[in-house]
Formats: sequence, structure tokens, C-alpha cells
Amino acid sequence: MDQLDISQRALHLLQTVFGYPAFRGQQAEIVEQVANGGDALVLMPTGGGKSLCYQIPALLRDGVGVVVSPLIALMQDQVDALEEVGVRAAFLNSTQTWEETARIERLVRTGQIDLVYVAPERLMTQRCFDLFQDSKIALFAIDEAHCVSQWGHDFRPEYIKLSILHEQFPGVPRIALTATADPQTRAEIAHRLDLTDAAQFVSSFDRPNIRYQIVEKTTGRKQLLDFISTEHQGDCGIVYCLSRKKVEETAEFLNENGIRALPYHAGMEHAKRAANQSRFLREENLVMVATIAFGMGIDKPDVRFVAHLDLPKSIEGYYQETGRGGRDGLPASAWMAYGLQDVVLQRRMIDESEADENFKRVLGMKLDAMLGLCETLSCRRVRLLDYFGEASGPCGNCDTCLLPPVSFDGTVPVQKLLSAIYRVDQRFAATHVIEVLRGVETERIKTWHHDALSVFGVGADRSEAEWRAILRQVIALGLVTVDHEQYSSLKLTDAARPVLKGGQKVQLRQYQKPAKPKRTSAPKGYAETFLEPAEQAIFDRLRSWRMGMAREHNVAAFVIFADATLREIAKVKPTSLAELRGVSGVGEKKLVSYGGDIVAIISEMV
Repeated sequence: MDQLDISQRALHLLQTVFGYPAFRGQQAEIVEQVANGGDALVLMPTGGGKSLCYQIPALLRDGVGVVVSPLIALMQDQVDALEEVGVRAAFLNSTQTWEETARIERLVRTGQIDLVYVAPERLMTQRCFDLFQDSKIALFAIDEAHCVSQWGHDFRPEYIKLSILHEQFPGVPRIALTATADPQTRAEIAHRLDLTDAAQFVSSFDRPNIRYQIVEKTTGRKQLLDFISTEHQGDCGIVYCLSRKKVEETAEFLNENGIRALPYHAGMEHAKRAANQSRFLREENLVMVATIAFGMGIDKPDVRFVAHLDLPKSIEGYYQETGRGGRDGLPASAWMAYGLQDVVLQRRMIDESEADENFKRVLGMKLDAMLGLCETLSCRRVRLLDYFGEASGPCGNCDTCLLPPVSFDGTVPVQKLLSAIYRVDQRFAATHVIEVLRGVETERIKTWHHDALSVFGVGADRSEAEWRAILRQVIALGLVTVDHEQYSSLKLTDAARPVLKGGQKVQLRQYQKPAKPKRTSAPKGYAETFLEPAEQAIFDRLRSWRMGMAREHNVAAFVIFADATLREIAKVKPTSLAELRGVSGVGEKKLVSYGGDIVAIISEMV
């Protein structure tokens, strides 16, 4: 294809079909690369517009675009969104009847479809290979490509087999896409998918609209409730918990306190789990409380906050999960409550896993990086981006930038802590060691005669919470480990020796007593900061209309229009189809389908 012709046709499709005025970032280059038959490996943050990078080339090239996606539960919404803009799309997965599968296979063979979504397990069947061999294939898009990495946070064994696409369909371009991959994972994706010669497009990992905040965990669920009530009352959000039991209890707690919440975890009955996911995607002002079984590929653009009540295993997992907030580019919060018990629990999970020692070592390094992010004295965003190999400066939109932590020379208290661990023979857990330091005369301490130790009471000037904060930082610095084979006893590492002997200083974060959030007199909705009162009224009316349309069409509300589009309509106030045509997110088919309704609403209100 002619290069100029490709770029012009691509832009025309972007504007008329998808309703966007111009490509963002590297989108145009990626589209040209794949439309011209080249392979590509794309790293782009969530909300950066990855799907357009394969959807538009699929429309430009002859044949059917095949999208490999691990997310059966989300295929329906992806297809709904494409059909709303006039793209012929379908999926093939285990939820369909034999008749429905046969019908879609006929459409693929006869080229009467633009895009078909398949799960990797389905793709690997002989029937599917035969289907694609008999059909004209435009491209293969491998979504969530980080699933191929054994070191990654979301490994799927079936993804490793996808290198067979290069062997079976040598002339068909392939594009692998992910929002989460450090340099090691990136290299593994290229190697395992046989994309070492592919053009690589690495966008910035920065999500400037997300505000990162990590707080000392004290009351957990109560802190979460205060956070939602003061900053995100009435907003849509996701809360991640480590265990199924905690998911259930947290969802129940939020509902009891006036926040509509649904649970989601792998132990639930499939139909209930699917129903809850569907409600979350299609309703507004809902909070989903979930294990990490929920979320990959969630395309809901108006998630205003992502909260963690437990420490994620890695920065990749944290980035992937927090990235589900603010996909529409509007402000969103990434909030986490984290404490010493989280560190102990994650270390235990690594130690008790059945993985080999090399894999455990990698998991330990990833956890160390996550702890470093939690305990950093500098900008969290700088630390986060540095993990992905991207240099940056202080962001001004994270808690450590907005309220810089106070650091102090913690060498002496750390020496006291290390000495106490050593004096109790490295056989006791955190609570006992801290009680020795603070001079607490418990029966257990008397039984072991630890009240006679020289370190007994040397830390009486600090509270238990302060010592726990110091211990957490000392573990994050690698001076102390937790031995789970001996009742979570604390043990010194080789790195502790120079600190104990006075040859190395330790800088710590000053403990700050958690402040109670100030309740605002009115709910602090994100819309208030963007729209004038008259515009807000139009926006609210449009959202109400959109909900009715979504129910009528049996699709998620954002499939009709994203909040960002409704907000722009409220600002522009178009009273004719010609004026509405220029709004971002309004393509030709949506203009025909909904333009009359919108213009009528605006005309009535203006």
C-alpha cells in the first residue's frame, strides 16, 4: 500500500468511524507499521488507545483481524463497542452454542466480518487453525502479551504456544500489546512470541492523571471507608484484597455503610461472578471489591479510584491494577493501606510456594521493589517509572510530593532494633521484639528472662506504631528477614553487620500518626471541578439518557458514549448535527444513531 494513502485512510477511519480528531502518541506509526504488513511489539499504558492500534489496521487490510484475548468475560463488551461504531465484529469462545459458533465461522470464511476475538485455548484447537487456514486473515493481535512471561504477574501457559502463529501464518503481520512490562519481561515477550525482529513501540508508562497515595495501615476497612467517603463519594471504583474471605467481608462492610459494593473472586459461582462483573461494567456508582482474579482488560473508562487493602506482589501487578483507574484521562486515585503484616505475609507466600529457588529469588526481588515504592522518601511516580526504565522528575501529584515525608538519621534506633533481634537469639517475631525494646513486662518476656537483657526498655521513648514503621523500613532495606519456618521470627542479614558496627548510616522516614480525613460538606465529585453548574446539569441529563439507551441496547453505558464525550458535549452544547460531529468520540454511526436525541436534549436545556 502507498504510505501516504495508508496514513490518510487511517486518519479518515479514526475520524469517521471512531470519532477522534487525531492519533495520539505513537498510534499513527504503529497503525502504518502493521497495515503495511510489519510486526510490532507495543507497550502503551492503560487508556493510551492500544485497541485502535490493531482495529484500524484490520479495517485497512484485506481479510479478518484476529484478536487473541484471555478475557472471555469481556469479549462481549469489546464486540458491542465495535458494533456501536459500525465495525463488523464477533467472538468465538466456550459460552456460545454450536449453531452460533458455526454461524460466526461462516462469516470469517466468507470475509463478512472485520474482527474476531478468540481465547488462546480456542486458537490452539485444530478446528480453529483449519478455520483460519481457510480464511483471509488481515492480522493477528495478541492482547495482554505480558501473559507470556513466566516472570510476570499474570502468566498464562497457553500464551507460550502463540509463537506457532509465525510458523503457520508466515505472511500475516502480528502485533503484541501490553500495558505492563519491565525490560526483562519485554525481552521475554519478543523471544517467546518470535517477535525479536518486530518494530518496538514503547510509550511513556506515566499516567499523570492518577494520584498515588500509600498510607500506614491501622484500621484497614475503616480507612478505606473514610477515603471513599471524603474523596470519592458516589464514584465508581475497584478495591483489591488478597483473600476471598476479605473480599466478601469488605463488600459487606461497605454496603452496611452506604456504599454500593459487589464482591468478585475465583471461589464464587461462575454465574454470580459474571453477573457482578456485568453489573459493574453497565451500572454507575458501583464499587467492585475483588481479588486480582478481576480486572485485566477491564475497559470501563470512568473508574475514579483503585484501592488496595493488601500489598501487591510486584510493581507490575500494582501498575496494572491501578491503571484501571482514569482510563478516560480524567483525575483518578490510586490508594493503598499497607503495614508490617503485609510484608510478613508476602514473604511467607514466597517462601512457602512450590517454585524453584531461582523463581523465588525473582519473586523476592519484585517484592523488594514494591516495598521500595511504599517506603520511598522521594516522588512515588519517579520510583514507579524508574522500575520500567523511564527517567522522570517529581510529579507534584502523589502523596510524597504533596506532603513530603520528613527523613531523619535513623542509625541509632535501627541499631537498637538489630541488637534486640540479636539478643533474643533471632528466634522471636515482631511483637515480642518490640515489647522487649519498649520494656513491656509480659509473662512471655519474663518466662524467657528477656527483661534482664541490656536492650530491655532501650526503645521506651517510641510507640509500638513507631517501632513497627521502623521495622518495616528495615525489612524493606534488606537488613532483616522474616523466617516463616520458625514462627515468623526476625533474623539479621549480612547487610545488618556494618550498621550494627557503626560503619553505615541509615536514613528513615519519620513516623507520622495517621491523620483522620477531613469530611467535606458536599460530596467531592470529580465532575464539579470540570463543569460550570449549567454544564453539570446538561452532563447529568445526558448520563441519565445514556443509561436508558444502554439498557435498551443491552450494553455497558460507556459503549454508548464515554463520560469524557458527554462532558465535551455539555461544554460545546451543540444544537445541530453539524456541531455535534466535531466532538471527540462521536463517529458517523453514533451521529446517526444518537445525534437527534442529543441535539434535542441540548436545545431543550439551552
